[in-house]
Amino acid sequence: MKTTTGALGTAQEAVAELREALARAGITLPSLGLDVVTLAAEPPRPLVELGCCTVETARLLAAAVLPREESRS
Repeated sequence: MKTTTGALGTAQEAVAELREALARAGITLPSLGLDVVTLAAEPPRPLVELGCCTVETARLLAAAVLPREESRS
């Protein structure tokens, strides 16, 4: 049970960190969360579900991921 709680807690922390980092970049992914199906495995192997986003959000994500690459061009 401790492993389950540990994996879930770690995954929830990762989602919170990603949500905060995205918010700082002005990006919101409404569907961001944990994939429920992967939580049902024994032991759970949680995956982060990023979900769908608008074209504008996709472009914001691309710019946030590669800001230095863009400025070199």
